Amino acid sequence: MRRLRMVVEWSQGSPRRYAWKEGRLVLVGQDRPAPVNYGLVPGLQNPADGEEVDAVFLGPPLPPGSLVEGEVVGLLALADQDHKLLLAPGPQALDKEALAPLLAWFAPERQPRLLDPEEAWAWVESLGARG
Repeated sequence: MRRLRMVVEWSQGSPRRYAWKEGRLVLVGQDRPAPVNYGLVPGLQNPADGEEVDAVFLGPPLPPGSLVEGEVVGLLALADQDHKLLLAPGPQALDKEALAPLLAWFAPERQPRLLDPEEAWAWVESLGARG
């Protein structure tokens, strides 16, 4: 199994955006409601921005601050290389129609596209993670 843990910073459907700073949540403001549970993988650095890797957890809304483990089911690849991991409770095929709101959430110039679990895990391994 290829599973990772993430911290939810932004709950699906909520405009309230938090950031995980020094082990706690800090409210950073309001934005468009998130189409997914959005957060980060603690300890895994993204070379594109020097921050922890962003991740989304597919499924029902989770409260900000939730630490959740999920199966790596894909990658939202962006032109600027600030990719987002897609996690789910268990293995599942990516439903491109259901993920359309997530793709539309990113500016068109970032050219969001979905990659499969194998490509996602290869990217994770390129960052030095082994699961």
